[in-house]
Amino acid sequence: MSLTVRIDPHVHSEASYDSSAPTELLLEQAAEIGLDAVVITDHDVLHESVRAAELAPIYGLVGIPGVEVSTADGHLLALGVEEMPPRRKPMSETAAWIRERGGVAIVPHPFQRSRHGVRRNRLETVDPDAIEVYNSWAFTGWKNRRARRYADTFGYPGVAGSDAHKVGFVGRAYTEIEIDDVTRSGLTADVVLDAIRDGATRVEGRRTPIPTSARHYAGAGVRKSGFYAKYGAYRSGALAKYGAYRSGALAKTGVVQAVRTLYRLSPLSG
Repeated sequence: MSLTVRIDPHVHSEASYDSSAPTELLLEQAAEIGLDAVVITDHDVLHESVRAAELAPIYGLVGIPGVEVSTADGHLLALGVEEMPPRRKPMSETAAWIRERGGVAIVPHPFQRSRHGVRRNRLETVDPDAIEVYNSWAFTGWKNRRARRYADTFGYPGVAGSDAHKVGFVGRAYTEIEIDDVTRSGLTADVVLDAIRDGATRVEGRRTPIPTSARHYAGAGVRKSGFYAKYGAYRSGALAKYGAYRSGALAKTGVVQAVRTLYRLSPLSG
């Protein structure tokens, strides 16, 4: 007897710079459309996903934490981890780090360089646990088909994810997993992750309409630029404040030294 489990392993909450979706609504939507699990994989932050995994049973879902981490070679999904993987390291190192901690490393939207997807020559060095062969935010089906061919050629399990940044797009693409010898009451995050590693997956879904995805990525670029501009302004202000402090301190020191020199030269000092 086998159990069919439906999971969306690639969703973003308001903790991502390019999403405004509240965690509770993401979980509610996942439960409403019949998913068994949804993994919130925010960009380089983990706290909201851990909270979502803790809340998931309230909604009848399996709680699985995760994150979309920026490596030196592109983005990488880390499922089943509760601490932040190293950033800006080679993807192969980060994937190994994830596996050492019992997680599953999945390459999302490979070959899509405009979305920080890994190049093929770098992917060949990674050896992930699975590859996202269907991402609903792809502008066309070409990169999804290329990802599927690569996964099939090299024997990697294929998964599908919505990459949702809005509540209504949760589950637009999802992964079906066939798990033997388990009841729904006995379904856990570890059981789901083991089944993904074993390759018992099927992909389902449909693409997000191109005008919608185009608006999203245009807006995301602006929001990301705004985020870093704000951070840059903060850094510049902090440095300017520090510079003013240093200038004032040096000026004060100069005055003190001048007074001391004058005192030493004064007849009263002897």
